[in-house]
Amino acid sequence: MENLLRNVLLSRKIITTVKICRRNLLKHSINHVLGKKVLDRYMRLPLPCNKVLATYVWIDGSGINMRSKDRVMNCAPYSPEQAPLWTFDGSSTGQAKANNSDTTLKPVAVYRDPFRCDPHVLVLCEVYYGDGTPAATNHRKFCNDLCVYHAAHEPWFGLEQEYTMLDVDGWGLGWPKGGGFPAVKYQYSYCGVGAKYVAGRDIVEAHTKACLYAGLDFEGTNAEVMFGCWEWQIGTSVGIKAPDDLWMSRYIMARVAEDHGVDITYHPKPMGQLHPGVGLHHNMSTKGMRSDGGFKIIEESLKKLETNHMKHIKQYGNDEATNRQRLTGKFETASFDKFSWGFADRKASIRLQRNTKEKGKGFIEDRRPAGDCDPYLVCGLLLETCLGPAGTKKAGKPVCPPTK
Repeated sequence: MENLLRNVLLSRKIITTVKICRRNLLKHSINHVLGKKVLDRYMRLPLPCNKVLATYVWIDGSGINMRSKDRVMNCAPYSPEQAPLWTFDGSSTGQAKANNSDTTLKPVAVYRDPFRCDPHVLVLCEVYYGDGTPAATNHRKFCNDLCVYHAAHEPWFGLEQEYTMLDVDGWGLGWPKGGGFPAVKYQYSYCGVGAKYVAGRDIVEAHTKACLYAGLDFEGTNAEVMFGCWEWQIGTSVGIKAPDDLWMSRYIMARVAEDHGVDITYHPKPMGQLHPGVGLHHNMSTKGMRSDGGFKIIEESLKKLETNHMKHIKQYGNDEATNRQRLTGKFETASFDKFSWGFADRKASIRLQRNTKEKGKGFIEDRRPAGDCDPYLVCGLLLETCLGPAGTKKAGKPVCPPTK
């Protein structure tokens, strides 16, 4: 009888242990547990008419994560020039040493706050060291200098940000727990509809509305090839606005996902070599490319991009090695080491629309950048390679389309 009772107790203990180890969706997310209805009670409290909250947002020392802090102001700054400079502890964000930690935030763009609503604002900032030089992860100045210098070329950018949703245990959102894989073929998740084919649509919908409210050039969304993977599009926008909006849309996505207890990753190959990767395709054109006869300028730019392929590819992700894992020639990617281009070819480094040659004008789509790349750096490199570096004698003169 004792042996029988011992076996029963042991079996119950094993069953209980199994239940404890199971990770149900969002069960371990404190953000999901916190009551949003309770929060709403305080969010509806009226503020004094002369008090506005400005959330300063910036890129931290990782080059991909974002930080923010709030400042109470007497009136809303409707332009970056109206928002004052602000300092923060750069040693706590990987951007300065503890013995010289005061780091400066310089406002560069202002957006409506979709979380607190008008009149509150989000303020995108560049980061500068105490001596006035740009921080190591501040690539905006590099990009903006080129955008200003080549303004006569009217550079346009359209950005396609892919990303993957993860549950709080680090596994794909909606993927079977314990390391299981979706029982769905990839071709059914792309632009998919239905619980069997997509996961996380609530986050996508909330993010879309929040970005449009904020005033971003937000153009659309779609479910991507891998289950739990999505994409949103920014632009086409002139000059620096596209990468500005892309970074702010990343911040908004982080905040929306935080409310749902979901983690967002832009890792180029989050689920290993057997599954599709995550990119940030950059569409780019100049006034010359868009004008009649612009295909000749596109061809010249392709030659320059081929010559500078490895220079670009080394900067096209937060980590070169992880983008190499993505650019294998599989899952509609080009080779990491080899430059290629083609019409309607999604396995090429640079894709051109099918009708570009017939029209004699158009744009280029650079499919090499990883999902976690810095769009400031990529847009800047595209301008520098195709038009020349800022400050050279020849770079500032617009390239006219060839005559017929």
